[in-house]
Amino acid sequence: MRVGTLNVGTMTGKARELADMMQRRKVDILCVQETRWKGSKARSLGAGFKLFYHGVDGKRNGVGVILKEEFVRNVHSDTVLQYNVRVMSLKLEIEGVMFNVVSGY
Repeated sequence: MRVGTLNVGTMTGKARELADMMQRRKVDILCVQETRWKGSKARSLGAGFKLFYHGVDGKRNGVGVILKEEFVRNVHSDTVLQYNVRVMSLKLEIEGVMFNVVSGY
């Protein structure tokens, strides 16, 4: 399993680019910072990746976690926690092992 982190500057217009990069580099989990997207949601990026994100201002801050689609069903939905616009976490279980993924800056 490959895990990474990236300060994206903004997610606007970069969703497909990030999905392609994750495929090329075989990254399974990517924590992203400065998404600059408002809300606490999950959305598909295409190419088999899904983004869980949190932000309150469309002009700055915001964090997220991008997962390979095969891991999305392993996310414990009640454990996707947004602490503030700079920190979020989620728990996922893979082959009986619980992982705490924290995205922050």
